[in-house]
Amino acid sequence: MRAVQLTAVNQPLIDAILDVPEIGPADALVRVAACGICHSDAHYRAGVSQLPVLPVTPGHEISGVVEAVGRDVKQVSPGDRVCVHYLVTCGSCEHCRRGNEQFCVDVRMIGKHQHGGYAEFIKVPARNLFILPDEIRFDVGAVMMCSSATAFHALRKARLAGGESLAIFGFGGLGFSALQLAKALGSGDVYVVDINISKLTTAEDFGGIAVNATAADPVGQIRDATNGKGVDVSIDLVGAASTMSQAVRCLDNFGRAAFVGLTTAAVSIQPYPELINKEAEMIGVSDHLAAEIPLLIDAVREGKLRFPAGTLHSAGLSAGEVNTALDALEQTSERIRTVIVPQGGVS
Repeated sequence: MRAVQLTAVNQPLIDAILDVPEIGPADALVRVAACGICHSDAHYRAGVSQLPVLPVTPGHEISGVVEAVGRDVKQVSPGDRVCVHYLVTCGSCEHCRRGNEQFCVDVRMIGKHQHGGYAEFIKVPARNLFILPDEIRFDVGAVMMCSSATAFHALRKARLAGGESLAIFGFGGLGFSALQLAKALGSGDVYVVDINISKLTTAEDFGGIAVNATAADPVGQIRDATNGKGVDVSIDLVGAASTMSQAVRCLDNFGRAAFVGLTTAAVSIQPYPELINKEAEMIGVSDHLAAEIPLLIDAVREGKLRFPAGTLHSAGLSAGEVNTALDALEQTSERIRTVIVPQGGVS
């Protein structure tokens, strides 16, 4: 089968021909219909997030059709449309039993610790599969598996309540979902901070209040718009020291700042004025939960989370197109998300 692999950090991905994976009794073989290109994949290529073994086939935002199942599999059948939860876990440790599988003692991430969806086929445990309703496109089903799911988890971790205001730092794939999901949760005003005018225009189209970070200090702009108060919740999706600091500084009393973006940079915080004196909180967000995926599927079916034509772009399963998309991510692309659609894949 055709695949695109990362063989060395700080080097372009390459085209590869691999054997179709052999499945075990509890596994399913999925023909990949769509696989989102995530900013994490750019981090892997750049060596920001360390990979345990190379070469590896990246790709953790996956949807497709079940090609075959192992003898013990009952929950899915060949021909089923599915999306893939990217955390492969033991299912029995304390964290798994409590529904916090991202901290499983044996957790492995598809596309990082084992081969992912930049390929024609992928082998996964059948329990990682969720039925994708016919009315949801494959590209949307793929993007839901990280962009939407992680944004949703961040909003839940930050305990966003009805009527509360929100600031989103970074309007890429995750920010696009975070804005819509916040509105679906009954939020108040949602301020979207970015440096890309095109993205800010899109944010306004979906009910956000644009904050152009190149025009003036975004914290000052948010405080001016809220009569000096600040917001109840902020989410940093960029992973830069500057935006993480801004996410804290824009908070009102009792505010919560959730950090999602990956960074190796140190962040400067003034504990007394920015945290202690406001009883504000800084919250780390790691991945998302399988239990949240059915809620996202419902949100798409109900029209609360939408991906109209033009918001998702497609790329072929070729190293050239994938590397171009990764380059664009590192250069603040205007695209919300690029999704690989393998040639000859399921439409």
